[in-house]
Amino acid sequence: MTRRVVQLLVGLFLYGAGCALTVEAGLGVDPWTVFAQGISVHTGIGIGWVTNIVGFLVLLVWIPLRQKPGIGTIANILLVGTSMQAVLWLVPPVSGVLLQVAVLLGGIVLVALASGLYIGARFGPGPRDGLMTGLHARLGWPIWACRASVEISVLAIGWLLGGTVGIGTVLFAALIGPLVHVALPLLDTARANTALAAKPSDASVARV
Repeated sequence: MTRRVVQLLVGLFLYGAGCALTVEAGLGVDPWTVFAQGISVHTGIGIGWVTNIVGFLVLLVWIPLRQKPGIGTIANILLVGTSMQAVLWLVPPVSGVLLQVAVLLGGIVLVALASGLYIGARFGPGPRDGLMTGLHARLGWPIWACRASVEISVLAIGWLLGGTVGIGTVLFAALIGPLVHVALPLLDTARANTALAAKPSDASVARV
């Protein structure tokens, strides 16, 4: 349990940090961060704080979808945007194409690693992931269709509001799935516990 809690908290902190790096790269960000950027432009509220607020509002949409949040869901709402805002304060925007690309790719890899950590901790989905599964359960649409419809919508709205859409948005969409696919099996606590249970103890090996 201690490992799972630590893994959850570290994963959520790193997720926000990775998103912040993609923002500072200035080459385009993922759809939900585009949405948060657009709102931030018009309200003056920091992108990280907007991310927290949007997460809470998305959680309210879970009610008609009959989704039940877990500890990880609530922690996601509280920590990802807060971490993101802290890193945005600490790390200045970067300039120069090579440095921008390096920071962008570093941010995407960090988000993938963080996703493996917090999903692998198995304390419940984030609010946005739960929205996709809830729409799937209620409407019967494939998960990919639910995800695409929601993310295209928030991307379009965020772009119209002034969020940054660019090559970084495309790279994020193309890379995040394969990277999380690699990270998750390595960091899944359920898989680790199964492997540990299947491994013979030192005492049993000695008896053999």
